[in-house]
Amino acid sequence: MTYSTPDLCDDNPELVRVLEPMMVNFGGRESFGGEIVTIKCHEDNSLVKENAGEPGHGKVMVVDGGGSLRRALLGDMIAENAVKNGWEGFIIYGCVRDVDALVSLDLGVQALASIPLKTDKRGIGDLNVDVTFGGITFIAGEYVYADNNGVVVSSKSLSAE
Repeated sequence: MTYSTPDLCDDNPELVRVLEPMMVNFGGRESFGGEIVTIKCHEDNSLVKENAGEPGHGKVMVVDGGGSLRRALLGDMIAENAVKNGWEGFIIYGCVRDVDALVSLDLGVQALASIPLKTDKRGIGDLNVDVTFGGITFIAGEYVYADNNGVVVSSKSLSAE
């Protein structure tokens, strides 16, 4: 399903919270959305990898990497696993890598930047805690929608389905 964040904002001004402009599209899907699953981690993508291996139909993983530009929290292997498990996409307050592979996948990926360095896997991070960046709070179980115009969050589903 595709979404237009300007239309979602126009149709639901009382429901949407809008992320400050900071994200770059790296995935094969330019528009994506779904129920939020949050991960808070810093330069350790252990939980990202673990959760990408779980069923993710109708879900978007929002990863608060603290804005670190030193390590990539998502690469091609984790992204390919996420596609196999039905994830709609990722919004990453941090970096990704393997961008030429990411753009070929049927997956939404927005992040701050790309860097070739992978993370250390120390098993450190928090799942489904509230995360705040870019002027808004992402809450597990709420909904996020993203396209080339930006990222919006709502406490209710704005999907036409």
